[in-house]
Amino acid sequence: MNKQEFDLDPHLIYLNHAGVAPWPRRTKQAIVRFAEENARCGAVNYAAWLETEKRLRFKLQLLLNAPSCDDIALVKNTSEAISFVAYGLPWRVGDNIVSCLEEFPSNRIPWESLKNQGVSLRLADFNRVKTPEEALFSLVDRRTRLIAVSSVQYGSGLALNLEHIGDFCRRRGILLCVDAIQSLGAVRADVQSWQADFVMADGHKWLLGPEGLGVFYTTPQARDRLKLYEYGWHMVEQVGDYERRDWEIARDARRFECGSPNFLGIHALEASLSLLLEIGMDTVEQKVLANAAYLIKKIQANESLILLTPPKRHAGIVTFCPQTGNLEGVYHQLRKQGIICALRGGGVRFSPHFYNTKEELDRALDAVAANGNKV
Repeated sequence: MNKQEFDLDPHLIYLNHAGVAPWPRRTKQAIVRFAEENARCGAVNYAAWLETEKRLRFKLQLLLNAPSCDDIALVKNTSEAISFVAYGLPWRVGDNIVSCLEEFPSNRIPWESLKNQGVSLRLADFNRVKTPEEALFSLVDRRTRLIAVSSVQYGSGLALNLEHIGDFCRRRGILLCVDAIQSLGAVRADVQSWQADFVMADGHKWLLGPEGLGVFYTTPQARDRLKLYEYGWHMVEQVGDYERRDWEIARDARRFECGSPNFLGIHALEASLSLLLEIGMDTVEQKVLANAAYLIKKIQANESLILLTPPKRHAGIVTFCPQTGNLEGVYHQLRKQGIICALRGGGVRFSPHFYNTKEELDRALDAVAANGNKV
């Protein structure tokens, strides 16, 4: 489906959209057009660039189901957005944050760095209780200020019930921060049903965009609680009025964008999102989940493989390992054969997108079986 949108080397089977995704053809073309225009006439068409930026914000609003484009900030990456939260909130000695042991460093290190402010990070072990949500809730007490989780865990591929977590947080007055990098662009997102205060994601994974540009969603109430540490010409309410001496912080999420926009990244990501929205996230999600379910079923049926991804709690990531043999050896053999995947969560991680075919998945698993007998 929409395979013609990608110019991938025909010798590759690309199953690493949870890492860094290939760009669609239209994204490459958007970058080439922007580069050629800039080389010919510089910023003559700057007003048109701003229109592209507006379209990008609107597309991100649609993908997140955010109430308004005013809630959308364009940031460098997920880590920057998480740091805005970590260092923007007014912490008190004795406060704590609840997260889990499986989190990627981007969603762990900023919280751990608050230790010198007397703030502790409590990490839930999802293997200890019946559900991962219960594991999180069991660590909450009256000093818990925030729950910080990924929508989908980067290693195991576990998908959390964010509606359940959001409801728990609302009833207790706890803030909810969601790193959505492993779900946004793969499955439908709804920041309103999640009741999330903060949501962030990079553009270079399931969103099929370039590195260096991401999205940061905040509710108006939550962003007013964040102290700012970055200031510049772009984050003021009177943006563009350069001679004005008095200024105020932008009321909308643009307050987190202190300086000049990344217009190269903006043109690229806007093109990538146009593909996802053209297809429709309902269809994208259906295809992604179907590909993951197909892999899970085939892995479960193979006695030489161990499935590490929860079969009923997954999104697009499927992680597994061989019963015997050298895991790293299998991974490196797959890479040599053009099967682009990752070594994560104690296993080999496949993350196919909507355009990957069952024939490609079969070829990848056949290679796993063949290499498992060699290493």
